[in-house]
Amino acid sequence: MKVLLIEDEAGFAHDVKTYLTSNDMTCEWANTIETTLENISLFEYDCILLDLSLPDGNGMKVLTELRKQNKTEGVIIISAKDTLETRLEGLQLGADDYLTKPFHLSELLARIQSLFRRKHFEGNNMLQLNEIQIDMMAKSVKVNDQLVEMTKKEFELILYLIANKNRILSKSSLAEHLSGDMAYMLDNHDFVYTHMKNLKKKLISAGSKDYIKTVYGLGYQWVM
Repeated sequence: MKVLLIEDEAGFAHDVKTYLTSNDMTCEWANTIETTLENISLFEYDCILLDLSLPDGNGMKVLTELRKQNKTEGVIIISAKDTLETRLEGLQLGADDYLTKPFHLSELLARIQSLFRRKHFEGNNMLQLNEIQIDMMAKSVKVNDQLVEMTKKEFELILYLIANKNRILSKSSLAEHLSGDMAYMLDNHDFVYTHMKNLKKKLISAGSKDYIKTVYGLGYQWVM
């Protein structure tokens, strides 16, 4: 899961980023509206955590820009502002949730996970796709009730593919999802091919049909 944290308080941002990373999320940090708008124009995220009080303006501007760009990222506002008017404005501009500071990081994590499930998997913790069963909370995959051992990256990859089923995903978008904006610093994205090959092999060896299709010159696609 790839998260963009928009927060100007460095210490708090560090704590959030460290906690989310320790829970198997890729978390990038922006501390101004200007940096945020650049990031959302270049990258895609599963969730955006948005503070409203930023050095160069009101974070509500980010919601307006997301809507202008027809972006579908889930947004959770994290703010010390707790008036009814502010909460209503944020939700009406497209935010999915509003969490008032201070809060427990465990609650933030639970809300991010809940938002991801609602956006992609109709709110379910357990996914059943023909012979494949995925437990979101246990981070486990079974084929015909037999556990398939997967690495962290392979689990992230199968979730990303299924969340975008029937959509062709380029190698660069897969690299970005797995590595965040570090993907742009790599000489090539061959590691995507390696993870994809290993994932396909494990699923097929366990008795799954081959749902991962290579679209030559374009990328990969999960087809059911």
